Amino acid sequence: MRRTMAEIEPIADKVTSYFYAQLFLRHPDLRALFPAAMDVQRDRLFKALLTAATHADDTAALTAYLDRLGRGHRKYGTLPEHYPAVGEALICALSRHAPSSWGPRTEAAWVSAYTTISQIMIDAATADELRAPAWWQAEVVGHEMRTPDIAVVTVRPDQPYPFLAGQYTALETPWWPRVWRHYSFASAPRSDGVLSFHVKAVPAGWVSNALVHRARPGDVIRLGAPTGSMTVDHSTDNGLLCLGGGTGIAPIKALVEDVAQHGRHRSVDVFYGARRSDDLYDIETMLRLQQSHSWLSVRPVVDDSPVGLLSGGLPGAVREYGPWHTYDVYLSGPPGMIRRGVDTLLGIGVSTHRIRHDSIEELVGAAT
Repeated sequence: MRRTMAEIEPIADKVTSYFYAQLFLRHPDLRALFPAAMDVQRDRLFKALLTAATHADDTAALTAYLDRLGRGHRKYGTLPEHYPAVGEALICALSRHAPSSWGPRTEAAWVSAYTTISQIMIDAATADELRAPAWWQAEVVGHEMRTPDIAVVTVRPDQPYPFLAGQYTALETPWWPRVWRHYSFASAPRSDGVLSFHVKAVPAGWVSNALVHRARPGDVIRLGAPTGSMTVDHSTDNGLLCLGGGTGIAPIKALVEDVAQHGRHRSVDVFYGARRSDDLYDIETMLRLQQSHSWLSVRPVVDDSPVGLLSGGLPGAVREYGPWHTYDVYLSGPPGMIRRGVDTLLGIGVSTHRIRHDSIEELVGAAT
């Protein structure tokens, strides 16, 4: 299977296009499950299938990954009978574009792997159906522009929405049906059931631009199920080191509120990073939390620092303080920041099992 992956890697775009062409040619009814534009979703599904298949020998990681994937696919309207069609298109695309590595044994391996993959996802979706809806409707009840391209969007779900601080969910707007994007919760669970998200409009970002520039109170969006493992272990008194870059400060703020709600005083150190001081859009909120809780320390860090702020980026700032080897560490922000942060933490002696961050491709991160 890995030989097949190596063979198709240089022509991945061509293989992906052929996969979808076969899927929709053989089963045109499935086209309605996908967004009108396939730019992002096209790569996401095919890469997920290949990632899962090539990690078939890591049962624990594979099962956890596919369980989340199966539950998450409910919001697309995926049904058990759809899986064989996807498997047929996958085998057809691989056999056509990997002639050197393809043969009866290779095909049998891929068929076996896909059968396992699909069954785990089907079972996860079936179990999830008994305890949660495929999605929640949520009314926008607040929309606050913090910068020209960042908004705090507050919504009220139409029914109870259980989640944990530090988790994230997928959002769909009414303007771009079947286009979902992931956002972290910006607060711990609240008694009134209201949820908040920090959204930055990015170039060609359909969902982000709609939420920032178009959504207003009264609009209704859809929420997927909560997911993510970047949550606080309340069975210990370990200190927390939190690194938040850009809108990655949103789940960090939620974690701080979570610690406060549980009433156990434990040291929490937050490093809030941005390129410029003007990009620290939520610094006032974080400083107010610091004033309210003696166990909380908030340090703003900017790349080009004016007087009074730390400079040099989050990894460099973290090195100046500590030691951190007894702390549980949480990172949230752009992928590059997370990679640099993890490298820095490992370099100063923080154990891998203490470092927590969420990624949409969690299986790939676990494998590497």
